Amino acid sequence: MRSADLGRSGLRLRVACAVLLGCFAFLAARAAHLSMIDRRGARQGDSQTSTTLHLAAARGLVVDRSGAALAVTVSAPSVYAIPAVITDTEGTARAIARALRTDAASVRERLDRKAPFVYVRRWVRRERADAVEALGLPGVGIVHEPRRAYPHRELAGRVLGFANIDGRGARGIEQQEDSWLRGKAQQIAVERDAKRKLLIASGLDPRSAAGGDVALTLDVTLQAEIDASLAEVVAATGARRGTVVSMDPRTGDILALSGFPGFDPNAFRATRYPATRSHAFLDAMEPGSVLKPFVIAAALQHGAVSKDDEIDCEEGFFRIPGKTLRDSRPFGVIDVTGVLRVSSNIGAAKIGFAVGPEAQHQTLRRFGFGAPTGSGFPDESAGLLRSWRDWRPVDHATISYGQGIGVTAIQLASATAALANGGLWLRPRLVAARRETGGTWQALDPVPGQRAVRTEVANAVLRMMEETVSDEGTGRRASLKDVRVAGKTGTAQKLDAATGTYSTKSYLAWFTGVAPADDPRIVIVVMLDEPAGRAHSGGATAAPLFARIAAGQLARHGILTHPELPLPRIANVQPGPDTPQEAKKSEPAPKQSHHPPARDEEKPPPPPLIATLEDRLLLPDFRGLSSAEVRRVTMGIGLEVEMRGRGHAVSQDPAPGTILAGSTRRVSVRFAPRGEEG
Repeated sequence: MRSADLGRSGLRLRVACAVLLGCFAFLAARAAHLSMIDRRGARQGDSQTSTTLHLAAARGLVVDRSGAALAVTVSAPSVYAIPAVITDTEGTARAIARALRTDAASVRERLDRKAPFVYVRRWVRRERADAVEALGLPGVGIVHEPRRAYPHRELAGRVLGFANIDGRGARGIEQQEDSWLRGKAQQIAVERDAKRKLLIASGLDPRSAAGGDVALTLDVTLQAEIDASLAEVVAATGARRGTVVSMDPRTGDILALSGFPGFDPNAFRATRYPATRSHAFLDAMEPGSVLKPFVIAAALQHGAVSKDDEIDCEEGFFRIPGKTLRDSRPFGVIDVTGVLRVSSNIGAAKIGFAVGPEAQHQTLRRFGFGAPTGSGFPDESAGLLRSWRDWRPVDHATISYGQGIGVTAIQLASATAALANGGLWLRPRLVAARRETGGTWQALDPVPGQRAVRTEVANAVLRMMEETVSDEGTGRRASLKDVRVAGKTGTAQKLDAATGTYSTKSYLAWFTGVAPADDPRIVIVVMLDEPAGRAHSGGATAAPLFARIAAGQLARHGILTHPELPLPRIANVQPGPDTPQEAKKSEPAPKQSHHPPARDEEKPPPPPLIATLEDRLLLPDFRGLSSAEVRRVTMGIGLEVEMRGRGHAVSQDPAPGTILAGSTRRVSVRFAPRGEEG
């Protein structure tokens, strides 16, 4: 019996050993499979103790032409969490909310996300980040992210644009140069210790992945001076906003570009996106009489007139099919220079007819109108210049004195610079140089220009423009002591959305000028939107601002001067010899009805005029219209309209004057009852 029992025991032992060996072999094979072939287990284990944080790289510097920093990168603390590590989500959310002084529900919503890593709050104040860190919450940590900062705040804000919270350029130079400035994103290992606290790997050098630097053509000191002058004149005139462009005509360099009201890129998260736009590049507006020098240049270029030819403006009106053109008073028989000096609409129209639509259109295009300048600025407007084949006689006439055409301030500055540069048009330039991280600056040469008109034509027009700044001209307030100035005033009537006609109350006041006229160093364009009061013309409001800015800029070239006439208290200026022509020159556009406009409750007003060219559309001003009127205006033109609220339109996005292009064109219009526009 004992021998049989021992035999059975040995068998059981051998079977047990075989089973154990088989189990060990299976476990070893499974471990080898998981570690060498299927890494999911390893990754799951690693995820319980570590994760990877992706950070945007530090962006490169943006500096002005002398090296002054305009945009820099600083370190900003952000609160993050690894939800899988947090066991008490509700308590953690309440604790974080108290430290950050925010809503616990929003924090809880982020902690509940099914993600290995979440930002709880980005770019928080340092003391609040310290308060969160002091809590020692498991699964919650602080990381220092690169954040864009703009030390001069609103100075050149609309040109610089901003970089968003993810470190990408979203407007202006930040967007234009994004691929150069952005650098390479970084990956940081985040591990959890035995107490479930988060630890960030050390040894990270943010400079190793930083983007390159960019030097602009702007002069920060000059920019500050112009900003202050523009703000003062906008306040004095009661204008809605203003724009100033200063350019070097010899290189196309933009020396300053000021817009009022300004935009602080540091506060981009608290600013509506449309309010961050650069009006100088993106807004196409009717130029009024500042277009007349280029029409005369076209006539001289093509031999349609000579500078000594006489133009009959004696009757003070000129009938053409569909319209009667009028001057502020009969000017008699005047030469071509006189047309500019007194800003005669009749004279400009007759010169335009003499040159012909095709030649006039061709020359305007050579001066850069009707196309983006090629500056590279994001979303730059092409303006609006319809094909000459679509011009009726009335269109040809009105375009000759700046109605029915849309231009940007940059286009006008570049075109004026071409006259100052002997007829050679240069592409406007904002970026002067670039350098790689740790490298040296590499200058960017100006792009070769194109000839707009012959040198003798440009010089002749420039001499004619000097008469505009004479004692008898509309721009006499732009004159400088002992310095020759060439310029042109303009006062463009704005379209009235309620009546569909040109307003008799709302104007754009323009002045474009060159100094010194005999040795051009600077070109300055000034635009004021809706200056209030009787003295709302370009000669009364924009010209004095030109004189003040030009005197300051010329001092940098060693030319000491000052305005011939003192800067007036513009709000109290009465119309003088330089203002009535500019104020009255344009009669209302043809109405859609022969009956006087009725009040809203009786009869809807005629629709505003909407200008289109191929796939481009010039967005009108819908303010004051009811929702039914907006629908009627936009019917059948391929414009998608989002309407919010009830009552009458009080705002729209994009802004009036925006050029929309492409197959998808959208506008959002907000309505409110009368008296609740705010």
